[in-house]
Amino acid sequence: MTVIRARGLTKRFGKFAALRGVDLEVKHGEIYGFIGPNGAGKSTAIRVLLGIIKATSGEAEIFGRDAWKDAVEIHKRLAYVPGDVNLWPNLTGGEVIDLFMKLQGGKNKSRRDELIQKFNLDPSKKCRTYSKGNRQKVALVAAFASDADLYILDEPTSGLDPLMEKVFQQCVLDAKAEGKSVLLSSHILSEVERLCDRVGIIRQGEIIESGTLNELRHLTRTHLLIETKEPITDLESFKGVYELERKEDQTISFQIDSEELDGIIKHVSQYGLLKLESSPPTLEDLFMRHYEETGKPQASGAGGEA
Repeated sequence: MTVIRARGLTKRFGKFAALRGVDLEVKHGEIYGFIGPNGAGKSTAIRVLLGIIKATSGEAEIFGRDAWKDAVEIHKRLAYVPGDVNLWPNLTGGEVIDLFMKLQGGKNKSRRDELIQKFNLDPSKKCRTYSKGNRQKVALVAAFASDADLYILDEPTSGLDPLMEKVFQQCVLDAKAEGKSVLLSSHILSEVERLCDRVGIIRQGEIIESGTLNELRHLTRTHLLIETKEPITDLESFKGVYELERKEDQTISFQIDSEELDGIIKHVSQYGLLKLESSPPTLEDLFMRHYEETGKPQASGAGGEA
């Protein structure tokens, strides 16, 4: 079952196009990673899905309902955490969490207290005294304490320390185990790689790649570390070899396009293999390869999008 479906989404701010025909699909019970640099269009797409802004054209549905027309009904079943949380300064963190839970119809006090302890949050302090990280904790506790069917998380770990990031990641995995769906927008590629079933890469308002990590890895390079009895020659002349580095003891490391791997292995085996280590391409490799091919950085546009 599809929880989020967007088809041909465009959003223009005057002459500037923040979204250019975005297609996006999040299925029931999956974690979908939505990645791209600042200004690529991630937050604009999320605002359209949340019904905060109206798309110029295209369709966006959540739970089979129109994201703009039925936003009120949709929000009863989702939890949203932005990357920069603003809270009522004179309320305590606990009061804000209770307010959000009440708006969602949640009554699970034990879950609330468990999350407060996990995130090491003092709920008795006024929100005006909180650091950015603690404001994020309030929003995350409120979101995961609610009985939402869908979590839309836009840079949710901004301001959290590494220990709290691990707590967040476990909360996301727990939500998935309960059959919930998650749309996770993040610039922390290792986090996306660890958590997500599928990913979509957005560039200049367009989805340029989407699929599982295994489906996308054929588009990038494998890292090889090789030690041989004799020095390897002529590697520079091979197609698809990148970042070649020669080390001591006849050891070399380099990246190789997957389709050229067979020929390279046949070549280096002639020199007497002593060690061969192969590392699969990471999401960061794929991401950086796409952005290295863009040629130049993007200019800033309306609303911080580019």
